[in-house]
Amino acid sequence: MVRVDRRQLLSVIGASGIAALAGCTGDDSEDDDGGGGDDGTAENGDENGTTDNGDENGTAENGDDDGSGDNGSAVEERTIEIGTLLPASGELSGIGSTMVDAADLAFSVVDDESEYFDVDATFGDSQSTPEDGISAANNLTNAGVPAVVGSAVTNVHIPASEQVFVPNEMCACSPSATAVTITDIEDDDLLFRTVPSDSLQGRAMTQYATQELGVETAAVLHVNDDYGQSLSGSFISSFEDTGGTVQQQVSYEVEAASYTSRIEQAIQDDPDLLAVVGYAESGIQLFRDYYAQFDENRDILTVDGLDTGRVPNEVGREMDNVVGTTPLSDGPGSDEFASMYRDTFDTGPGPFNAQTFDSAAVLMLANAASGENDGRAIADSMREVANEGEMTVTPENLAEGIDAAAEGEDVVYEGASSQVAFDGNGDLNTAAYEIWQYAPDTERGVETVQELVLE
Repeated sequence: MVRVDRRQLLSVIGASGIAALAGCTGDDSEDDDGGGGDDGTAENGDENGTTDNGDENGTAENGDDDGSGDNGSAVEERTIEIGTLLPASGELSGIGSTMVDAADLAFSVVDDESEYFDVDATFGDSQSTPEDGISAANNLTNAGVPAVVGSAVTNVHIPASEQVFVPNEMCACSPSATAVTITDIEDDDLLFRTVPSDSLQGRAMTQYATQELGVETAAVLHVNDDYGQSLSGSFISSFEDTGGTVQQQVSYEVEAASYTSRIEQAIQDDPDLLAVVGYAESGIQLFRDYYAQFDENRDILTVDGLDTGRVPNEVGREMDNVVGTTPLSDGPGSDEFASMYRDTFDTGPGPFNAQTFDSAAVLMLANAASGENDGRAIADSMREVANEGEMTVTPENLAEGIDAAAEGEDVVYEGASSQVAFDGNGDLNTAAYEIWQYAPDTERGVETVQELVLE
């Protein structure tokens, strides 16, 4: 199949987000304009914001009239349609921009190396808010996207799933939405995720707090949204089950000018541990307020939403009393993925990058196995390509595996983040977590100090 150069793609966003997404890769990108044209669109993209890899019928340009090419195979050369709904701007842009990179890396591998498939990817920016996320999800639906990598944030994923993905029979695979309540969505088996549920992360937090830090009392300070409520609730339940006492549970809003009063309320009983569940943007101000007035030696345990070296850099001090938990990327293909990512972006992968690559990979494998750009068919093939099979597919041989799936071979994906085996709810069967601390002198600004495996 004749290959074309990989193209930058237009992000599908609401009108209010166009300026915010002028550089799709955000703060971590070295390209000031995000690689697009002067108006933020791809040079070769059509006016609908998608790449022009196929003809009007979605078949490859070099195919004959019935869409099949000259490769002698019974497999029809065609275009895989796929989208993303990730926070390239807003509260989580520091993490979200690199997740966009990871998804685009998976698309590029298949678009460049597959014998049968081009990849037509449409990028949606949730801007880290439910309203903008739903708008971007609707744009993906209107663009005819059958499968979506995302969404990334629980407070976007739940309404986008209930209002857009499920009603329109779109298959969605989230790389980072962790709330326990996602499991209970009436989803007609259309929703999957490559990140473990908060029910397990709460246990990981408790295990480290009690066994390594030796704490007996805790206070919880959490962002007031589905993510904050779910993960803090999971930690509280687990901590109390082990005999610990949670003295205070206090919520806070993002973008507040000061968090001093909320911190005072949370630690009024002098707990051994302060658990902070939130995001980087508001977390930076929260920690500035904390260190300005409160005990810098108190143990603080935080979470993946704050897993970025930006936090101590912008707080303006060392944060040696802080550790955090994040789903660990330790799948069979983790080393291969890390090497691919570094070769492409000249830096190592960040939080949820491996999970994002895996979401994109398994959705494309399911598309190839199902033989069509149809959300229902893709969803029905997700466990078929993820849970068991004869030919092992990893990030290293992803394009080969997708071609094999299209030829009818029995494939199984073993990912960068995990084995990526889905249970009956579309959740992962097992989970591993890293305990990390801020390390300003390292490339990522964060380093792993311990690993935990939970089932």
